[in-house]
Amino acid sequence: MGLDADLAAFKAEFERTAPAGRPALYDAKVEELRASFAADKALKAGDTAPGFTLPDATGTPVSLSGLLAQGPVVVTFYRGGWCPYCNIQLRAYQAVLPRIAELGASLVAISPQQPDGSLSTAEMNALTFRVLSDVGNAAARGFGLVYALAQEIRDALTSNGKALPGINGDDSWELPVPATFVIAPDGRVSLAWLDVDYRRRLNPEAIIDALEALRGSHA
Repeated sequence: MGLDADLAAFKAEFERTAPAGRPALYDAKVEELRASFAADKALKAGDTAPGFTLPDATGTPVSLSGLLAQGPVVVTFYRGGWCPYCNIQLRAYQAVLPRIAELGASLVAISPQQPDGSLSTAEMNALTFRVLSDVGNAAARGFGLVYALAQEIRDALTSNGKALPGINGDDSWELPVPATFVIAPDGRVSLAWLDVDYRRRLNPEAIIDALEALRGSHA
């Protein structure tokens, strides 16, 4: 199955097995966020990506400028290793990593979880690309992606043993909207995708298409 099918299958299984009322709650909060989130403030194709320097899973600083000096960069923001949809996405991106590398690009995944959590995420999903920790969501804020979780979602996550203060190291209960960007070596965004519905993610083939178009434009 492809990424879209894997995400849909997990969502269907969750709806079948979740506590009563939980799927409806999540659906309602996604729609509330869709109505309130300032998507027009998020980074768009043609914009210049803001720089960032973040620690990877081993604590080594990684800068966007350093990565861009080597070629295009795929930057994907995810919620954290506690999110099953994120793990499905990250594994799908790992599967196309050789094709990303063939096109001269690198891939980094960014979440607000602390480096220990990033390390666990990388190990659990057998990821060989950089997994960066954006504690406090400073980088995600620069891309226009940050929002605060509703109280009902905070309560649900706490009941599931997924309270974000312990995972992210702050009390903000803020997350990035899942988003993926393809950034050209000059820092210009050539592809920008986001969806407030965390159960949807950009298909990896769209990343490959964007990188091939970039290569074609510089041929």
